Amino acid sequence: MKQIDPCTLVLFGASGNLSRVKLMPGLFRLDALGRLPEKMAILSVGRSEVSLEAWRADIKGMLDAKFKKGYDQKVFERFIARNFYHANPPTDPNAFAKMKDKLSDEATFPQNLAFFLSVRPSDFAQVVDQLAEVGLTNEDKYWRRVVIEKPFGTNLPSAKELQASISKHLKESQIYRIDHYLGKSALQNILLQRFANTVLEPIWNSEYIDHVQITNTEMLGVGDRTQFYDATGALRDMIQSHVLQTLALTTMEQPKDLSPDAVRAEKIKVLEAIRPIPVNDIEHHAFRAQYAAGEINGEKVPGYLEELGDSSSVVETYAALKLFIDNPRWKGVPFYIRTAKRLHEADTRICIRFKKAPLQIGNGQHQNWLIIGIQPRECIKLEIESKIPGLDINTRTIELDAANRQDGDETVDAYEALLLNLMEGDNSQYLHISEVEAQWRLVDPVIEAWAKDRKPVHQYPAGSRDPEASKVIFEHEDQFWRYSIQLGGDAH
Repeated sequence: MKQIDPCTLVLFGASGNLSRVKLMPGLFRLDALGRLPEKMAILSVGRSEVSLEAWRADIKGMLDAKFKKGYDQKVFERFIARNFYHANPPTDPNAFAKMKDKLSDEATFPQNLAFFLSVRPSDFAQVVDQLAEVGLTNEDKYWRRVVIEKPFGTNLPSAKELQASISKHLKESQIYRIDHYLGKSALQNILLQRFANTVLEPIWNSEYIDHVQITNTEMLGVGDRTQFYDATGALRDMIQSHVLQTLALTTMEQPKDLSPDAVRAEKIKVLEAIRPIPVNDIEHHAFRAQYAAGEINGEKVPGYLEELGDSSSVVETYAALKLFIDNPRWKGVPFYIRTAKRLHEADTRICIRFKKAPLQIGNGQHQNWLIIGIQPRECIKLEIESKIPGLDINTRTIELDAANRQDGDETVDAYEALLLNLMEGDNSQYLHISEVEAQWRLVDPVIEAWAKDRKPVHQYPAGSRDPEASKVIFEHEDQFWRYSIQLGGDAH
């Protein structure tokens, strides 16, 4: 267990949904697990004037809503005593100076400060400017860290603009770019499964691997976020961040150690080695579609264009890319990454198909697959060929299936892990600016090409499998989208 310095977490947007549902309950759980330092305070910052008594009563309501079965009263008393409130009305030009005065009470607030900006992305730069103006980003005597949530810009130029603005006041080591997806235990496990097992690492390369698929699919639609989604699309929303980070963990070289700098250095290298998508041949490297009306779990649901109320939209709810990594380990191996809403299953997984075995017996022999399930089930599966008992020489596929999560294992929310990392000063699960820029550099040309092409987008019925037309990106005819991690008829 790492030693954590006494510190104060300053939580902007404290009355917002993220704080209520994830951050406050997450901090309480960390306290219950004995992971918060004894001298640690939480200063919640909101726009409205609220008395300390009322704010602490509000926090109790957040915890009651989250922990229906109740919680330890002693832990609650210790946690609630850590909590304070500061009103920061946007109309008050001296609001940040007043915050500095409040925080200068060293008996109440330890002077190592972490600022969690749970605010609109358009406000990140302004808040950092105002913190810097009153000296709250200065690290002369104590550490200062600032958390900003994705999205980090909406394309490469806006990401660079945001970086230029905040890096005037903050060193890269002070900036914690949070993508909560990276806090998931199953995602962090990818590295350990790869490098802590002699049986895997020697075959993790182009000599043995035919191709890799990284999938993130949902049965949900865009819901009431139609306007946001139509300005964003699946490529920006999921592939630019979550899916490319999963790809980086799957393909990076072994870091020299598990220190934050070493892990991020290898992720940056592999992201920067991804070959740019050729825009002049985009139809063989990128595919998009929109869900049409269909049926999910027996319920009829409308199509995306109906929900949006605009039949001219070309924004994708399904996006698939073919990528190549130009380094010795992965030379010539295609990586197929896809994300979709309203597909027939909700699943996040990495599927690795190995090359054909040296011995081929008949036409029914399948290639080996290694499947790493991230959600809803955390598991690892290996599919291998085995002789069918009997007089004839025939094989069938059997699976070795292991659950990563077992009875009695601790369940940790991604935000709990990331909040703890923040206080520890471990930014390995946070994004470096070079990762952000490499990811935007890769997807921007596709986003621009798709925005210019105003032809109606391919439609797939809600609740169906991948559009047949999406196979256009496959390198070989025998490649197919791998579905559920259950063995048998629905595997492909």
